[in-house]
Amino acid sequence: MKTDGERSNRHNGLLYKISFFAFLFVLSGIYGFIYEVTDCRLDLGYFVKRGSTFGPWIPIYAFGGVIIYLLSDRLKKHPSAVFLVNCLAAGTLEYITGYILLHKFNMRLWDYSNVHWNWFNIDGIICLRSVLFFGISGLILIYLLAPFIKHILDRVNLKAAASVGTLLLAAFVSDIIIYRIYN
Repeated sequence: MKTDGERSNRHNGLLYKISFFAFLFVLSGIYGFIYEVTDCRLDLGYFVKRGSTFGPWIPIYAFGGVIIYLLSDRLKKHPSAVFLVNCLAAGTLEYITGYILLHKFNMRLWDYSNVHWNWFNIDGIICLRSVLFFGISGLILIYLLAPFIKHILDRVNLKAAASVGTLLLAAFVSDIIIYRIYN
């Protein structure tokens, strides 16, 4: 059994941080894909492959997961603060990303205009339902996903974990690039 000091030293190491953030990034992207596919299935009544990649991950959720962790982890003793920060951070990320995609690249990757429960819809880019979902998802990330990743990393070889995490991250980034080239 590791002491708190040994665990703290391990958590501050570069391999640990690379592994943690690589897994957090990829798992957040997969979580977003699962949510999007499920949400569209419930909204539309049929399956729709969501995202702007070939794989089962969505980039904005991956980046959002990392941003949420960086902003919220130090607040984890205060769940209501975590929820509010997550709502604000993820909502801002979604709005800015959607606005830039729409107005600079003439791309609309999502549209809340015609979905159920789209209260406070702003140009189809953001709505209260999405912001509240991101707040709840941030709670899941801070209190379940991040501790789970740390629990696993505390029990495995860090060089192997960093290699696997880096390969997954490389696959994700390659998928984003290849999808943009071919679509």
